[in-house]
Amino acid sequence: MNSNERRALAGLASLYVFRMLGLFMVLPVLSVYGADYQGSTPALLGVALGAYGLSQALLQIPLGMLSDRWGRKPVIYMGLAVFAIGSLVAAQTDSVYGLIAGRVLQGCGAIAAATMALMADLTTDENRGKGMAAIGAAIGLAFMLAVILGPLLAGLGGLSAVFWLTAALALLGLLIAWRLVPDPAPQQARGATVYRGGFRALLVSGEIWRLVSGVFFSHLLLTALFVPLPLLLVDKFGLPGAEHWKLYAPLMLGSFLLMLPLMRLAERSGRVPLALVLAFAGLAVGGLALWVNSAALAIVLLALFFIAFNLLEALLPAQLTRSAPPEARGAASGFFATLQFLGAFAGGVLGGFLYAFGGAGAVALLGLALAVVWGLLWWRLGARLLYAAG
Repeated sequence: MNSNERRALAGLASLYVFRMLGLFMVLPVLSVYGADYQGSTPALLGVALGAYGLSQALLQIPLGMLSDRWGRKPVIYMGLAVFAIGSLVAAQTDSVYGLIAGRVLQGCGAIAAATMALMADLTTDENRGKGMAAIGAAIGLAFMLAVILGPLLAGLGGLSAVFWLTAALALLGLLIAWRLVPDPAPQQARGATVYRGGFRALLVSGEIWRLVSGVFFSHLLLTALFVPLPLLLVDKFGLPGAEHWKLYAPLMLGSFLLMLPLMRLAERSGRVPLALVLAFAGLAVGGLALWVNSAALAIVLLALFFIAFNLLEALLPAQLTRSAPPEARGAASGFFATLQFLGAFAGGVLGGFLYAFGGAGAVALLGLALAVVWGLLWWRLGARLLYAAG
């Protein structure tokens, strides 16, 4: 990579780490500490957990399209400001409905599509895969840090402390985007003239649907897992909420370090599709940690889950930019991010209701069922691509 590409990668990776850190910190603590909010129920806490994903899902494509026309950085600035405001709303409420409102407003700062597209704008074709893989790895790092810091911070100041820090991180992200991330060339920053036709091509591409369905199901399972998991750690394994970091720290660090060589192996050997299938299978099997009674087995299964999730986070966006037409890259990123956050919303809602009415075992079975559904979808779309090629 040249110096401009390295600067772009460092700035955008840092932006992703700070923004996703604030988002992910809520996952391991909301079910435990949200129980003290007025009007709280397991189902409503699931809605609060997933509400962010709903507003993100609704706005990713429109803001991705807007970034194609107005430029990436103005959309990023606006989104980070709105995200900070939503964090402040959530930090100051004592009602589960205020919590849901703050989470919805956080989600209105939907900049994932514009950020992914900006990375694609600032890198050459031969380095774009490396850049996107690095962004995926940065998200994995943010996830690892968040599930360690979230319980620590919530133990000191409750959910409010988590949201106050989230607002501060969003403002830091604004500074990073302004000072560290290069501006794209004018022809890259403005929209493409064949945008509409390019977006229609996305909707009929089997390969694009493979990737966006993968990110939908992976984030659905992640969010669903974190509805019962913090409660099970307290009730079944006797680990107080403020000490959950003692489990997450070695688990996250180990799974992240194991993911990195797997990612490099898949990229260098050209076996990314196989790695995606195996990672999703690992995600489903790892979710059985919610069902087992052995603490040792639960830890092994959770490690498998997080290795698989981090691998998907690294490989899916890189593969997307290889498959999407350049003239609709912002729209493709918006489409991808829409399904990603829609999965988070669906996971929070499904996880909350399944746990309320069927217990943790019902959430674990959801993972196995979705593995079968996604496997069939992957095979059918692959058969369609082969048929079209023939």
